[in-house]
Amino acid sequence: MRRLAAVLSAAVLSVAGVVTIAQPAGAATGLRYVALGDSYSAASGNVPPDPSSPACLRSTVNYPHVIAAAIKAQLTDVTCGAAETKDFTTSQYPGVAPQLDAVHSDTQLITMTIGGNDSGVFIDSILECGAAGISTAGQGHPCQDRYGSSFVNTIRNTTYPSLVKALKAVRAKAPKARVAILGYPWIVPASGGCFPQLPIASGDVPYLRNEQSVLNDAVRRAAAATGATYVDLSVVSNGHDACKPIGTRWIEPVVGGTNPVIVHPNALGESKMAARTEQVLNLR
Repeated sequence: MRRLAAVLSAAVLSVAGVVTIAQPAGAATGLRYVALGDSYSAASGNVPPDPSSPACLRSTVNYPHVIAAAIKAQLTDVTCGAAETKDFTTSQYPGVAPQLDAVHSDTQLITMTIGGNDSGVFIDSILECGAAGISTAGQGHPCQDRYGSSFVNTIRNTTYPSLVKALKAVRAKAPKARVAILGYPWIVPASGGCFPQLPIASGDVPYLRNEQSVLNDAVRRAAAATGATYVDLSVVSNGHDACKPIGTRWIEPVVGGTNPVIVHPNALGESKMAARTEQVLNLR
């Protein structure tokens, strides 16, 4: 994911000079809200871009901005494309502070999507399976044949404890805050696929769907273990995967998508992630 962010950053930054930057969301007297997380939190690739941290490929149409505008919160947004759980406590890029530096004892609300980039699993597996799918012209299950259970084993054995550690660190800095961690909306359908729009072999589509299910379950369990709220997107995002047409899909495909950051949420997806979070947290 880091290499994907580096390659695409120039494309996103080239747009920054020709768009109008949105005003900061929320009033200064509103709920003190800090947004943490990775590219799914940052809405990487969507416009308008946030000029405050170009390296992070953050957009002002991400779900934290949508939530903040809806509830008139005072938003501090430190979401960053390619972030891993370790970037909560260490600098991700030169000049980019650890994300937890934005969290204080008086913070009242914290949201995040995190874990998908840890150990190079999930998003990288989408890319690897895409390459494998191209090699077989979309037939069979070459990715499953090559990687077997390695991805899900890494999620269970490495990503899950990292999520627990990260959420405990968040709680330690803001013990009174409401903390919510979102699951990842579905990228692939339950079966079938849409090669070459999403260049995954038909037999690998359920393989990747299961991997994402395992990741979301790790997020859910980590939330339960640390007193955070899990925002489940599995039901509401079903039928809005990257194989669906524009206006229905929440995730952009590899071929024929609307933003340069492939297999990531579009503005519609971000708005729906915001709406689900507001519903689960009863923010309105």
